[in-house]
Amino acid sequence: MAEPLLELKDVRSGYSDAVVLDNVSVSVGAGESLAVLGRNGVGKSTLLLTIIGIVRTMRGTIRFKGQDITRLSPDKRALLGIGWVPQEREIFRSLTVEENLTVASRPGRWNLDAVYALFPRLKERRGNMGDQLSGGEQQMLAIARTLMTNPSLLLLDEPLEGLAPIIVEELTAAIRRMAEDEGLTLILVEQHADVALRLTDRAIILERGLVAHAAPSAELLSDRATLDRNVGLKLESA
Repeated sequence: MAEPLLELKDVRSGYSDAVVLDNVSVSVGAGESLAVLGRNGVGKSTLLLTIIGIVRTMRGTIRFKGQDITRLSPDKRALLGIGWVPQEREIFRSLTVEENLTVASRPGRWNLDAVYALFPRLKERRGNMGDQLSGGEQQMLAIARTLMTNPSLLLLDEPLEGLAPIIVEELTAAIRRMAEDEGLTLILVEQHADVALRLTDRAIILERGLVAHAAPSAELLSDRATLDRNVGLKLESA
């Protein structure tokens, strides 16, 4: 059996002395997509921050590409191929779209032509400054900028939150293409459970910092009782 691309084993993490995640074990294989679901405040974003190294791992191990990265700094994890798109987007507002895309780019499959094909809106606005974009366009730019680093693993933290339906439709199509057509390994934190489950292979549900449930996404999508009990919000027919 092939070694997972990413593996967390018995991980405890949090802020200062406050434990947010405890005894979390998760693995993701190359080319696989994982949805992370749960109510607000259960540790979904903290899980991504732990993987990228911003939140301290108090116990347990994190391995990526077979290497123990538990004590590596966030910048070294990024250089190994972990790409992170935060909720706050954090684009460079004083740079153009194209400058945002090229400022930290690395050679690989994802170049300007590829990200413009994925997000035609960005090509149309390539000369616009970051602060001239709508919220949805900024989200597209944040994802495209991370793709330009050519990551082996993409972490997406609630990329659809607060966006207009037409933008949500464009973004879900792009995420589906990344996962299904491009085979990009990704972890998706998303409040819209139905949407997330339709975009991924497997899912976990966090509850009070623990993995309360794990299942194939298609199986969980039809298990309304488990979703209502553990997620209980933003279930849509999308």
